[in-house]
Amino acid sequence: MSRSTVLYIDDDPGIARLVQKTLETRGYDVVIAASGPEGLELMTSRLFDIVALDHHMPGHTGLEVLKDIRTLPGAPPVIYVTGSEDSHIAVTALKSGAVDYVWKDVQGHFRELLAKAIATALDQEKLRREKEAADQEVRLARDRAELLLKEVNHRVANSLAIVAGLVGLQRNSIKDASARDLLARVQGRIIAIASVHRRLYTSPDVRNVDVCDYLAGLVEDLKAAMVDEGRNHSIRLDCTKLLLPTDKAVSLGIITTELVTNAYKYAYPENRMGEIRVILTTEGGRGSLAVEDDGVGLNAQTPSGTGLGSKVIASMATNLGGELRFTAGTHGTSAALSFPL
Repeated sequence: MSRSTVLYIDDDPGIARLVQKTLETRGYDVVIAASGPEGLELMTSRLFDIVALDHHMPGHTGLEVLKDIRTLPGAPPVIYVTGSEDSHIAVTALKSGAVDYVWKDVQGHFRELLAKAIATALDQEKLRREKEAADQEVRLARDRAELLLKEVNHRVANSLAIVAGLVGLQRNSIKDASARDLLARVQGRIIAIASVHRRLYTSPDVRNVDVCDYLAGLVEDLKAAMVDEGRNHSIRLDCTKLLLPTDKAVSLGIITTELVTNAYKYAYPENRMGEIRVILTTEGGRGSLAVEDDGVGLNAQTPSGTGLGSKVIASMATNLGGELRFTAGTHGTSAALSFPL
């Protein structure tokens, strides 16, 4: 095991030699500097594990030298040695960056105290460096994990996009309107999930989804899909800034997909254009998602079918811990989901 090297800065050569002898018997290599400038010059040319610095020196006080030491890159810990009984000096030294101080008594007992203080300071410095190394390893591991997760999200998004495209091709090859509608809904659900993964691999935060950014892309995808079906209604998004964990964002996206698809298909009679509004707000620790239209009303627009869409919505609402309510008038329908944040 290598010996720790101590730099002892003191203008009194007799005391310096006594300190050197005491510390060398404790297993340390000791280098003596007779002044602050000499000590600083030594520290720029070689490495020291620790410095013991005297307070009273001609031309410079130890406090001035201490400030200069702390500006050095990778500065070693400093133990302040003072013969003054003024506690203010010791406090100032500690505030200036010294790790400990030792009172220099005339009997020389301070040398033993200095040896103990050096041992303690070196142990603390070793622990500090080990903690820094461990923290750095944790940061590197986290960065590697986040990079891997981004790559996974990228691959999943691409795979889901391919699946959605295949479903679209299959839908376009089928003449039965009911079957085409079912495949369109399946395609919309796949797009909703793929959109989350697509945004995760382009986001600096791989744990949460910017819901407004997500919904903006999602409603554009849904609008494009509906235009292909011959429905060209306008859609408007009004969104309050919100971050959600991935699983909750997926549930919210699928609910939005189902409700917007219903509004596109059933709110307005053929050849009548209209607006569909997607509104996300937050208040009092709860979020609210509403999909509104100005169409024919709930009773007139309620579709016939398997009821799978309603089951999907109910399942996703349960995942969010939320509750969905429909409000219908003679001119339009509003579906509002309230959920805890």
